[in-house]
Amino acid sequence: MRVLLLGEYSNVHNNLASGLRQLGCDVTVANDGDHWKKFNSDINLARRICPGGGIFARIGNVLSGILFVMRLAMALLRMRGYDVVQVINPIFLPLKAERHFSIYRYLRRHNKKMVLCAMGDDYYYCYVNRMLKPMRYSDYNIGKEEHWTDFGRWTYADKVETEKGRLCRYIASDCDVIIAGAYEYWLPYHLTEDRDSEGKPLREKLHHIPFPFNLDDVAINKQSESEYPIRVFIGVSNGRSEFKGTDVMLQVARDLKEKYPDKIDLKVAEGVPFAEYQDMLNASDIMLDQIYSYGPGMNALLAMAKGMVTLTGGEPEHYDILGETECRPIVNVEPSYEDVSRKLEYLILHPDELKKKRKESREYVARNHDCIKVAEKYQELYKMG
Repeated sequence: MRVLLLGEYSNVHNNLASGLRQLGCDVTVANDGDHWKKFNSDINLARRICPGGGIFARIGNVLSGILFVMRLAMALLRMRGYDVVQVINPIFLPLKAERHFSIYRYLRRHNKKMVLCAMGDDYYYCYVNRMLKPMRYSDYNIGKEEHWTDFGRWTYADKVETEKGRLCRYIASDCDVIIAGAYEYWLPYHLTEDRDSEGKPLREKLHHIPFPFNLDDVAINKQSESEYPIRVFIGVSNGRSEFKGTDVMLQVARDLKEKYPDKIDLKVAEGVPFAEYQDMLNASDIMLDQIYSYGPGMNALLAMAKGMVTLTGGEPEHYDILGETECRPIVNVEPSYEDVSRKLEYLILHPDELKKKRKESREYVARNHDCIKVAEKYQELYKMG
């Protein structure tokens, strides 16, 4: 089976490719490196952007754009004859949404099956969460109250009220399969009343498969010889902290660091390449991730694979959709300073509990996110129909 994985999000496609290849699939990965994270690819679709607003930057960006279009045209000739083409998001190339329509149609025409991934804040995630508020909390609501941030307002307008929204609805309608990587991405597609090109509800071609993770590439972090200091890590995305709740978590960590200066060693990563990010993770015991999610994202899974304890989403719905009833090591935090503070402080003051959860974290990833197990589920869907 020949599979093209187009676009990247937090190394999801690279991890999936590893699993599919071990199952005997012929896999090509094409992406732009996921911006500053610089993930690997077989077909490099990175587009160089010159910073600044001066005339030389503008000229450089024009020339860079021309060169990128030429490289893309050559790459598209290699994107034909696949059994499956899977796009990580409706925006799967570093191009404006309106440019994607013709490229998607080209891929549809020259390949057998098209698969859309629901892995982030696309049209359905933004629209359904804001308008219906189906979850107890999300990036857009806490209870029935709207939770608006500047980044959230921008994201909603960008994904819903533009060509990106129309593109998402078009691809969702046309594609053969929709695969959601987490409960919170599955639910909006399940609830929407939108239908596909044959008039069937989108939920009829919707499937949940957990994020894939390649455990072979990840070694378990060494524990400190002494109980203290406990090494706490948090990654901060530029411009997205308030939207994802890392602003709350960072404030909690700083306050507890001030309260227990000898018990906590705090590391903060902001906008660093993936390799440097990994190095910082390798010397940590606890990760603080998102507070508006229902389950762990790829960053949290990386930490858990390393044997770290994560404070992030670990709601019952997340475990239920996985079918996981026994191994539940995630420290589930609600979107409030008080809840995060109480649960982090408990771990700091109970290092024995921390040691127990470290072991369970790695086991959880192996049970539910191992790239070969996940790839088997993808392969089964690819073969359907």
